[in-house]
Amino acid sequence: MAGERFRVMLRMEIKPGLEPEFERVWREVGDSVTSHPANLGQWLSRSIDEDGIYYIVSDWVDEPLFREFETSDRHLEHRTKLHPYRSGGSMTTMHVVAHLPAGTGAAR
Repeated sequence: MAGERFRVMLRMEIKPGLEPEFERVWREVGDSVTSHPANLGQWLSRSIDEDGIYYIVSDWVDEPLFREFETSDRHLEHRTKLHPYRSGGSMTTMHVVAHLPAGTGAAR
């Protein structure tokens, strides 16, 4: 449904030994995503349990605006720069249905 925050989670399998280079390039090209007006931010996380596995989470204003970005030249260029590091992966999309902000006593 339009108007709901939309979240994308990518699971990326990175070729052995290329992890540091992948992280560097991801940081360098990330603004092609985060500078898009509909993007609300993105995060890169490395799995503790599986070698070479990364998760990229990005939040979007809504699904239609993400889908517009997904088919853009800007996204194709971004994917092209990261593709040499990948050996596989998957994408999961979801609508955020609730958010519980951290309390004032949360560790910082």
